[in-house]
This record gives sequence, C-alpha cells and structure tokens, in this order.
Amino acid sequence: MTLPTEDTRVLYPSGAVDTEATVVHAEPLGDGRFAVLLDATCVHPVDAGWPDQGPDLALLHHGAAFWPVDDCIVGATDGSALYIGDDIPVAKGTPGWAFVVVHVVDAAGLNAGDTVTVEVDEGLRDSTSAGHTGCHLASLALNAALADRWKKEVRPDALGTPDFDGLAIDESLIGPNASVDTYRLGKSLRKKGFSVDGLDAALASIEATVNATLAGWVGTDAAVRIDRDGDLLTDRRYWVCELPGASVRIPCGGTHVTSLGTLGAVTVTLTLHDLNGTDVLTMNTSAAR
Repeated sequence: MTLPTEDTRVLYPSGAVDTEATVVHAEPLGDGRFAVLLDATCVHPVDAGWPDQGPDLALLHHGAAFWPVDDCIVGATDGSALYIGDDIPVAKGTPGWAFVVVHVVDAAGLNAGDTVTVEVDEGLRDSTSAGHTGCHLASLALNAALADRWKKEVRPDALGTPDFDGLAIDESLIGPNASVDTYRLGKSLRKKGFSVDGLDAALASIEATVNATLAGWVGTDAAVRIDRDGDLLTDRRYWVCELPGASVRIPCGGTHVTSLGTLGAVTVTLTLHDLNGTDVLTMNTSAAR
C-alpha cells in the first residue's frame, strides 16, 4: 500500500472528539495488531519524543463494524516504510518525511479508501485535558515561588520569571485531573545559578506559596485556548492562558480545558529526595473538580 506523503491533519487541538476520515494506509505490525493511518483524526497520540500526555481512548467505525483503538502513537514515513514511536530515525520537519498518527487496532478489516467515523472517549479526554492545563499552571506557579533562588540570570518563562521548570524538568506525566513532574537538582542546574541551600526546610513554605498562587489564578476563571500555526501534526501549537495582566503562551502539543474555572481547586504537593547522589524534586498536581 502507498504510504502518505503529508502529515496527518489533527483536530484534537480544537477540542474535537469525533470526525469522519479516510483510511490512507493500513498494515500489520507483526504481533497480530494493525496500524491504521487516516487523513485526519481527533485522537491524541502519545509522542515518544516527550511522552507526557498519553493516547486518547477511541473507536473507529466503518459500516456496522467498529475497532477499539488499542494505542495511538506518533509515527513517521519516508514513503518506503512506516516507523513508529522510538523507532523513528529522524526529527520532525525532516524533508521527505511525513509524520503521522498511528491508530493501533487488534484486527484487520480496514483498507485504504475506507471512510471511518472516529469517536473519542469524552470523559477521559476532559479529565486528561484538565490534568494538562493544571500541569502548565503549576509549573508557572512553581517558577515564581523559586525565583529568588537563582543567583544568575537564566532564560525566562512565559511570565518573565526564571524558568526553573524548563531548565530542571526530567519527566512530566499527565493523568486524569492530575500530573507528576520530576526535577533534577544536579550540578548542571547549580552551575546555572540555582541554589538548593535550605530547600528541604523551605519546602512547606514553597508549597504553600505555589498553592496560593494557583488558587488566585483559578479564581479568575481565565480563558484557555490552543493557538496553532496549522492543522498538520508537526505544525507548532501553543497553550495560551489569559491570566490577569498577562497572556501566557507556552509551546504544547496536548489537549486542554477552555477555562481555569473548570479545574476546581488545583493544589500541589512537593517532595524532595536523593537519587544516586542527586536531589530530585517531585511536584504532584491535582485538580479537585
């Protein structure tokens, strides 16, 4: 079968949870499952390059039949073969390559040219979107609470505060109405000017400051949207939040709620521990909706 030469058109940034699409390619994966590529999709895929937000739950309908989407992953093709997840050998934007959304199903039956209806689980999408919005908001609040620990000038975040989150993040995981962010406070970060002196003793105070900031922001019910340069998978997308006095804009390929008021109470818990001689800060964020 012919592989696509253009990126998948993605509809989830606008909040879409259903669409009609055309199958452009289908092939066996060798484990009894099949990869299905569509010209357009509303299913959010996991990106192996930064797998913070996982895949949507979804169904593909064709006629009276339907296929649960077991997994949804970013893939890429140069026209000769399909590469999925960690097997992708090139960076996004490489000339001659198309980046695609791979819908993994457990049975054959879909063929190029078939029209399908794509249906996403709205409940999981909504709770995951809340978790992702809360994650961004908490990172900004944490940056502000740690700003006085920088002894050198470093790159700012979207609010002009030293970007601790961007400089120290090791892993970010988005879940339903929650997220977990892990930061390494190693030699590299200290050389950039971040001071860990007395951090353990100050952690409760920092946590309280972050939570107070979050309560103030959520109380404004600020609008949230996704701006995008285009509708293709690799087109740049941005999380935009209209906080009082500032329009915050952060690069992001995930899904989000439309206003902060839908999050309920957003709170964080901070913990500090040692991992093989390196201090690690973990921030657990939850939205009590």
